[in-house]
Amino acid sequence: MKKIKVGIIGTGFIGPTHIEAIRRLGFVEVIGLAENSKEVAEKKAAELGIPRAYGDYQEMLGDSEVQVVHNCTPNHLHFTINKEIILAGKHVLSEKPLAMSSKESAELLELAKKQGVVHGVNFNYRQFPIVQQLKTMIQNEDLGKVNLVHGSYLQDWLLFDTDYNWRLAPEVGGNSRAVADIGSHWCDTVQFVTGKRIAEVFADLATVIPVRKKPKHNGSTFGTQNVQEEGFEDVPIKTEDYASVLLRFHDGTKGVFTVSQVSAGRKNRLSFEIDCSQKTAYWNQEEPEKLWIGHRDRPNEILLADPALFSSEARSSIHHPGGHNEGWPDALKNMMVNYYTFILEGKDPLRDKTNFATFEDGHVSMCITDAILESNGTGRWVKVNVTNPLEVEA
Repeated sequence: MKKIKVGIIGTGFIGPTHIEAIRRLGFVEVIGLAENSKEVAEKKAAELGIPRAYGDYQEMLGDSEVQVVHNCTPNHLHFTINKEIILAGKHVLSEKPLAMSSKESAELLELAKKQGVVHGVNFNYRQFPIVQQLKTMIQNEDLGKVNLVHGSYLQDWLLFDTDYNWRLAPEVGGNSRAVADIGSHWCDTVQFVTGKRIAEVFADLATVIPVRKKPKHNGSTFGTQNVQEEGFEDVPIKTEDYASVLLRFHDGTKGVFTVSQVSAGRKNRLSFEIDCSQKTAYWNQEEPEKLWIGHRDRPNEILLADPALFSSEARSSIHHPGGHNEGWPDALKNMMVNYYTFILEGKDPLRDKTNFATFEDGHVSMCITDAILESNGTGRWVKVNVTNPLEVEA
């Protein structure tokens, strides 16, 4: 079998995780990576065992052998690079957020459709086996009618005022931080599981630490630094550390979620509870193999991820016997399996249904984030407008 050839742009925290997941597929090969200089690219390529190093991503886009490009760069570069990837005629898998605004994400979605490239966004939490199983349970009404949805996404990597990262700067990370970075994952996962679209929001955002100490060297995401040794400068912070958002779904279902990057002890705790008319289901990403199912009239139960217990629709997402727990890297691999199988089979992104998040999902996420920011600024309910801004202007 001729392997699909791939290039990666950006090798911070997320780039190497993409590379590792791709290498587990067997029919896809990472042949090159691009960084912001030839020296950095060659160093990273040597470390990761990748044959080609490009000092500029545009050099990679000129390589005719590269068929697919992964955009793993900081947020402010997503729109420009995604656009150039599409115009180069290459398939694209982007990290989220897809762009810096819903207007930009709408433009990317329209362009990707026009060019006919396969487009994906790395919303990988929907790819956990137990999440896939829960989706089928809700579709089959095994839990009854969905009454309400609530949950949170909590982290602690920005708990101290000495914690600093490029994501804190609006010109690089965007006008939203906690909501755009992790709230977007919560919203996408919940919408995927329930099949319900978030239609209206009422948001309360807060910057818990208004001034942070920025080290005189660049810190990495989830990294640590010794500011006493390196020195620092005080920097005012304008993006949110925390948010709570009331939700109204398109069918009238109600919900609420909280996101925080300053919650001690919570490392990457995406969790949600779906309260239905007969049963309740609760899932926590830090214990990804467990689905808590609540009952009123009998003892509660824990469903452990096990292909023997899964529905036929969800079974393809789990790859090991029960008790052999699959986690975050495996969900990312599932994303890659689905995305690259779609390409391998020559499917048409305009006609064929995808089993991975696309630029359309990325655009919806941007529209939700924009509505949350507007709601926080105005102190009122704001509708999530997913109408294509380009069509409105035309």
